[in-house]
Amino acid sequence: MAAVPATRVIRATYFAVFAAFVAFSLSAGPQAQARRVVSIIPATTEMLFAMGAGDRVVAVGSYDRFPPEVEKLPRVGALLDPAVERIIAMRPDLVILYGTQSELRTQLDRAQISYYPYVHRGLADITETIRSLGARVGVAPQANALAERIERQLADIRSRVAKSPRPKTLLVFGREPGTLRNIDASGGLGFLHDMLETAGGADVMGDVKQQSVVMTTELVLARAPEMIIELRYARGDNADDADLREWNALPAVPAVRNRRVYMLHGEEFVVPGPRVAAATERFARLLHPEAFK
Repeated sequence: MAAVPATRVIRATYFAVFAAFVAFSLSAGPQAQARRVVSIIPATTEMLFAMGAGDRVVAVGSYDRFPPEVEKLPRVGALLDPAVERIIAMRPDLVILYGTQSELRTQLDRAQISYYPYVHRGLADITETIRSLGARVGVAPQANALAERIERQLADIRSRVAKSPRPKTLLVFGREPGTLRNIDASGGLGFLHDMLETAGGADVMGDVKQQSVVMTTELVLARAPEMIIELRYARGDNADDADLREWNALPAVPAVRNRRVYMLHGEEFVVPGPRVAAATERFARLLHPEAFK
């Protein structure tokens, strides 16, 4: 029997693989467009609505607050307490969960329900997630357009503040009420750090490669921030500038001495989703008001 030329074997193999790929794509295509989505993560819920897929969301997590439409949807738990039976009963074809929820993933595997594992990282990962999630749900063009718009807005902010001095800034997102104990501040990793740097601030804790740092007053004194920005994002938190008076206990800190301690309210600061550009601009307007005149 004559030997088959190697090129013919390679060509035949190529076409066989290509045909199999096309067949798989044709069969899997409709399934890839998720129609019943459960999202227990506020950021991804906001992404879905912003990319025009909100009508596919059938249930959300305990902490979803935006957009207002989510208030009418069933709640199925969150990171620590997912309501597995309720989630399965919703008959979803896609569940968006945290990448660390291994037990929930196991339960969904058993129920043969697809899931999208979300990982909380930096600013650039927000638009990457929007694109990836949009492709998974079946609205890639809308998701890509949303991601591009956010990236343009962030680029515009960077351009506006590029020539401005970068004040050493302490970004605080939590502390014991009425005291300066257990100060939770942004470290040198994560989207809050990236937002602050994009807005033209120099993160005073940027060398600490963590998403958050628990600070003492001694550490605040040692780092000597030129600005302090405190975030308040809980619903019903009626704190105002009077709540910043506790910082007066540290008059040696340049930010306190020069009266550059500020408070910003808004859930958008702690939800790494489509509102991130607007939140970053609020940082920038506080740090560099001259750049927005």
